Amino acid sequence: MGWSTRPRAAARALTALATAVLLGTLSATAGAPAASAASQQGIGHDVGGQKGFGTVWLGSYVVGGQQVFCVSFLLKAPDTDEQYKPGDELLTKWGTKLPADDAANISYLLLRYGDTKDPDEATALAHLLHSWTAAPRTPADLDPTLPKDKIAYDAPGHLAELRANFAAAADAVERLRTDAETNRGPWTASVTAPKGDQHLGEAAEWTATVKNAHGKGIPGVPVKLTATAATLDGGQADSSAGNASPQAAAKEVTLKTGADGTVQVKLTPTGERPKLVASLTAPADRPYVRLPVDTKVQRVVSTGGEKTLTAQGIVNVAKPGKVQVTKTDAKTGQGVGGAVLRITGKDRTSAALGQDGKPLTGADGKPAVVTTDGKTGAVTVENLRAPQEICVVEASPPPGYTNAFDPQHPPSACGTVQPGETLALTVTNTANEVPRAIPAGDQPVALAQGVIETRYSVPGLAGLGLLVLLAAGLAGVAARRAFRR
Repeated sequence: MGWSTRPRAAARALTALATAVLLGTLSATAGAPAASAASQQGIGHDVGGQKGFGTVWLGSYVVGGQQVFCVSFLLKAPDTDEQYKPGDELLTKWGTKLPADDAANISYLLLRYGDTKDPDEATALAHLLHSWTAAPRTPADLDPTLPKDKIAYDAPGHLAELRANFAAAADAVERLRTDAETNRGPWTASVTAPKGDQHLGEAAEWTATVKNAHGKGIPGVPVKLTATAATLDGGQADSSAGNASPQAAAKEVTLKTGADGTVQVKLTPTGERPKLVASLTAPADRPYVRLPVDTKVQRVVSTGGEKTLTAQGIVNVAKPGKVQVTKTDAKTGQGVGGAVLRITGKDRTSAALGQDGKPLTGADGKPAVVTTDGKTGAVTVENLRAPQEICVVEASPPPGYTNAFDPQHPPSACGTVQPGETLALTVTNTANEVPRAIPAGDQPVALAQGVIETRYSVPGLAGLGLLVLLAAGLAGVAARRAFRR
């Protein structure tokens, strides 16, 4: 905060904000006018309210082209080219440790609002930082005759001034304070993968979640999602957050969490163990300062108070299964070759799915067909989606098995293909019967089926012989009569 004896404009344009990184500092300078070539104020307001002073600058500064806030109330404002070195944990103006909640609030606000372009928010942030780091221990700390390095920040007096003359800034104070107390760290991040295995080439929804110290989802947090052995597409957070879908088939996207603190993205596996990593910048438990080379200059709260959170999820891609079908003779049990079988789903009509999730169809668009081997009567179909219930349906019978084939109710067998396993199915056929009939003209005479057995007795054989002889004698008499004529 820069202490000024003359009024300032409600806001000053901030140059070089495009290259600003998140830095936080709150500054107040004593004595000399704030506007000078050496000290460039950023955005904020000149605010009164502290007994013994005219106005003080509540807002940001520009140091080295970056927007910063300072935390040493009433010390000299930093020059635009001020040099800083890494510092220690942020303490109060009295050198004491900040309460854990105040430290967490500061880290959160610097992360979420340190690069604000709103003068009212910048003033509110400066006010809150001073309220926590330079609060009076006793009323004596507000004595205006104290040296600038000993005097405390009169938070109630400044807030009253904001309410009287900068209502939007006063509203921002309460909004930022509530936001900090609600969403301060420590944050947690998690990645939730779909239940069960995924399949190659098939997208499924993954979710990344960011929660605050109270276990509630935090909206508006940028989350970087990086896929391994997979691609990302169709991801979009809550539409109210103003997110647009990332480019399809990307390996990396950045989305903002929706109202429930989550982002969703479609992940399509391209390898055996797809992984999704979520990373984000979170507020540290305690902020750290950068110390000025000139010890009489404000300390700077830096981005060193931030930390990176990561979370990941991994799933297995289901291994393909296969089916081995054997065509057998219903009576002998031996394999039969030449049978044409369709590989279908459990409905016996649609095509079964391959490992890539695509239907296995032939050139005619119907379920693919396979033919059993002539020696073993078997055929194997590999790279099937698993788990999956499939059926093999006979499309046409092998030679010698046509009579018993009913195309309306063809032989079939069904089962479930499990990942990495072989499903064994058997389809049986009844062979054509060998014809057992003696043609008699146009009408065949059927013979009895089964074994035919003939038996003879001795008296029967003798009688049969006499009949044969008698027949022979009669035939001879007839022949002689004919000859005499």
